[in-house]
Amino acid sequence: MTLNILNLVPVSLNRREFVTRLTLAAGAAGVLAGGADRVSSAAVSWNQMPVCPVVHADRTVSFQFHDGHAKKVILSLGGSPEMAMKKHAHGVWKITVGPLEPEIYSYAFTVDGTRVLDPLNPWVKPNLFYSASMFLVPGQPPSPWEDCDVPHGAVDRHFYHSKVVGDNRDYYVYTPPGYDPRADKKYPVLYLLHGYSDDANGWTKVGRANFILDNLIAQGKAVPMIVVMPLGYGDLRVIARTGPGLNDPKLYQSNLRKFQATLFTEVMPRIAKQYKVKTNRGHTAIAGLSMGGGESLSVGLNNLNRFAWVVGMSSYVNTNGPDFSKVYPTLSKKANAQLKLLWIACGKQDPIVAKANHNLDAWLTAKGIDYTKVWTPGEHAWRVWRGNFCTFAPLLFQPTDG
Repeated sequence: MTLNILNLVPVSLNRREFVTRLTLAAGAAGVLAGGADRVSSAAVSWNQMPVCPVVHADRTVSFQFHDGHAKKVILSLGGSPEMAMKKHAHGVWKITVGPLEPEIYSYAFTVDGTRVLDPLNPWVKPNLFYSASMFLVPGQPPSPWEDCDVPHGAVDRHFYHSKVVGDNRDYYVYTPPGYDPRADKKYPVLYLLHGYSDDANGWTKVGRANFILDNLIAQGKAVPMIVVMPLGYGDLRVIARTGPGLNDPKLYQSNLRKFQATLFTEVMPRIAKQYKVKTNRGHTAIAGLSMGGGESLSVGLNNLNRFAWVVGMSSYVNTNGPDFSKVYPTLSKKANAQLKLLWIACGKQDPIVAKANHNLDAWLTAKGIDYTKVWTPGEHAWRVWRGNFCTFAPLLFQPTDG
């Protein structure tokens, strides 16, 4: 028994759209490869196009790439070592890997030194620098990020012109199952921030936060909430392909300062008008990963009059410490009476921010700040952050002693 990728249609596509894109992608495979001689002769009509990848019942996964003239094709799968593919008849390169643990995986091919996405797979991981193809290895029982037979919420996309940044940008809003804009009922709100090189849709397209919350709410494990996912760039120079990025302290601070301004003066006022949200600090949370983790900790801990729930995942804090007094200049033991949750997590093998997060742990402890410290296996990757979200989301907006 095998699992056809058509049964794993991304949330943004209906089945007809998916088949149409799959057909176009398969045709594009021949164009990209340089002609019909590079595509398997078995692909003779719209419903006989190759499918890639194929997830088998034993959780092994088969890949194929069509290029009869290629000399070398390599599969790059998530954080695994590169794997050479073997050339078969009709110029089809193949490989089967696994079994793999239930998860969402990203991958790409390297063809004679050039990195390419899978032209047969329309499920693409959005990223400003390094897009990738994606697939799901389902679990038994289903993983929290899978599309299960439960009531689903909605994800809306909003566009606006930012006077702070001077660009046209977007934000996404998740509303839980049963949300009715005409009703009087109001909901707590989580501002959920993406990482560096991601877009505003990172938490839905890759993190699957909407499916995770659907499943947690259906199980009675999470409080129904509204989730706002804004664009995290306040200074667009920070994502210039030829710029220093987050490594320039002045640019980092400019980006952080302007992002906070967009959040406070543009996004949050719009949310208050557009949605039934509770606007008091006790019902407002902020969380983020990587760059967004640094933003959530800075914005949240320096504005406890607005947020009582603060979460940082693999947070990029613009300094390795050990002194964080300039990052959180007003933070003291008094914050313990204001914070309902301060939750800080990082992957044990994270090569980018583990050192900074260890130093942050020590600094917070020395300051007498009460917080939850979480170290999980893993690097700087979405599988860590999806797991983090599954863990902290049920904690939000629960009754506390404070």
